[in-house]
Amino acid sequence: MSSQRSITVLFLGDVIGKPGRTVIKRYLTEEKPEVDLVIANAENAAHGFGTTQSNLQELRESGVNAFTGGNHTFDRKETLNFIGNEVNVVRPANYPDKTPGSGYCFVDVAGTKIAVLNLIGRVFMEPMRSPFAVAEELISTIHNETRLVFVDFHAEATAEKVAMGWHLDGRVSAVVGTHTHVQTADERVLPGGTAYITDVGCCGPIDGVIGMERKSVMRRFLEQLPTRLEVADGAAMINGVKITIDIESGQAINISRVRYYDGEYDHSGNAKPVL
Repeated sequence: MSSQRSITVLFLGDVIGKPGRTVIKRYLTEEKPEVDLVIANAENAAHGFGTTQSNLQELRESGVNAFTGGNHTFDRKETLNFIGNEVNVVRPANYPDKTPGSGYCFVDVAGTKIAVLNLIGRVFMEPMRSPFAVAEELISTIHNETRLVFVDFHAEATAEKVAMGWHLDGRVSAVVGTHTHVQTADERVLPGGTAYITDVGCCGPIDGVIGMERKSVMRRFLEQLPTRLEVADGAAMINGVKITIDIESGQAINISRVRYYDGEYDHSGNAKPVL
């Protein structure tokens, strides 16, 4: 939890369908992590593709305060109608100017304002405006309101994410990568005071292929045939990061990875033996 000088943010990686929503509820209500703000990437919350208003409400009731997105944000047409009216829900800021919704929001944490900014990469992704240029534009504006800026960079390429971390070091509180669903082990506070990790990982099934059912994924790889992907069943996990931020400077004090597994696994990720 925060002191008078700092706040602690829990960021949860890509939420994958019902298993992801369910394990988040279990983690937040049973483990009760000591944090001041919970942010989650919800672009996969609706059965692995997109999100719905009911998904967002379910996650809010579980304890999530703000939501980011990515390349699946608009997979469901209904999102076009509600995203502009949802509080603390953002989509990548470098989408075209007329795209519904906003690329950043301000969240009040016990009287302290923190900005949540979402960007999407261009390497191996859809051609969008440069996330680097858009970040430059928006951070100058955001700094008129607060020095506490949390960035979710939703990108495929490791190099692009690392470059963004260095590009924004000292100007934002955190740059966390999402999209690849596999948590990396390179969390650190960069020299300028920006907390960084290449990918937070995902919240969802443990035994699928990045959250999806193995059989259909393997058919694509082995037979090279189009296959409908379904969210995997079974045990689920939480992947996230905790970041403590100094309120006065906006610089990160520390960053640590979070991993949590549901009852079929112990909390280190090992399957419990069948007796």
